[in-house]
Amino acid sequence: MKIAVVKELAAGEPRVAATAETVKKFVALGASVAVESGAGLNASIADADYAAAGATVGARAETLAGAGIVLGIQGPDPASLGGVAPGALVVASLSPFTERARIDAYAAAGLEALAMEFMPRITRAQSMDILSSQSNLAGYKAAILAASEYGRVFPMMMTAAGTVSAAKCFVMGVGVAGLQAIATARRMGAQVSATDVRSATKEQIQSLGAKPIFVENVKGIEGEGSGGYATEMSEEYQKAQAELVSGHIAKQDIVITTALIPGRAAPRLISDAQIATMRTGSVIVDLAAESGGNVEGAVAGETVVIHGVKVIGAKNMAGTMAADASALFSRNLFNFLSAFWDKEKNAPVLDEEIGDAIRLTQGGKIVNARLLG
Repeated sequence: MKIAVVKELAAGEPRVAATAETVKKFVALGASVAVESGAGLNASIADADYAAAGATVGARAETLAGAGIVLGIQGPDPASLGGVAPGALVVASLSPFTERARIDAYAAAGLEALAMEFMPRITRAQSMDILSSQSNLAGYKAAILAASEYGRVFPMMMTAAGTVSAAKCFVMGVGVAGLQAIATARRMGAQVSATDVRSATKEQIQSLGAKPIFVENVKGIEGEGSGGYATEMSEEYQKAQAELVSGHIAKQDIVITTALIPGRAAPRLISDAQIATMRTGSVIVDLAAESGGNVEGAVAGETVVIHGVKVIGAKNMAGTMAADASALFSRNLFNFLSAFWDKEKNAPVLDEEIGDAIRLTQGGKIVNARLLG
């Protein structure tokens, strides 16, 4: 089986879907690996590193020629995949809900598209979960970015000239990114609080030394929503949450929002009116800006000033740490493919539980229930 690793063509995407480490592991499985020249440069991986690991390095056409598996970060344009084997697997983050035309094109081209972001959140698939690995980095970077944009220090400082109070940081949404943002802000010395609609996250917040901020008189979600994500709440809960947040957010120096609902626009958590209650020089980092934004007025990829508050619309935060992000993403891909590798067929043979969850196209058709429903 030939595995092709292509250079990302999407603007602003510096990551790469395989590292020298995972290339070596794929070769050890019995696969041959071809890497497009320059694919890893933005992630600090030279062509020579891939060659030393056992890959052949060349132009895109020769990389793809006869490939049975194509690895990518973002879903490659089907038109750019000429020469692959019939029915080749395309394994990447495919954005099925927002890039439906591309998914249809994969089906029309006879490709079998596997969306890694649809990986079920079950125990045996944890090491394959690209969303968790990349969200960890995004949460870390959100806190670092907030600190760099904030015009004051994070920790409390006692000096001969007087005491500087610790920054107050509020994290909204306590998934993987939120937990890492809490941990990072705490390590930098901020006074951290956090909230989520899932009551089960209270203990997680407290375990990191942060203060949970929850609506107590209206029930939220008792535990996890589908796939480990939160779901939309009742109007009653949303109203109570908005009132609680409004009182709390006015006292905060830093706010980091991380709330996402798969397949839907990100929920609005912070309004223009709430931003206006924050003091001048405060910072908001919206990690959901690319999905519509948790913050009114946030613009993906830009920093805007609203009522004297810097609102940072995060875009591909994991990609800003391309070397580490690529290392984690590529390990997710290797863990996935190697778990199903059939040595006799020299190819992966997926089981129903995971295969049905992530397979979008097969035999020229859309086959995923989430896209057909």
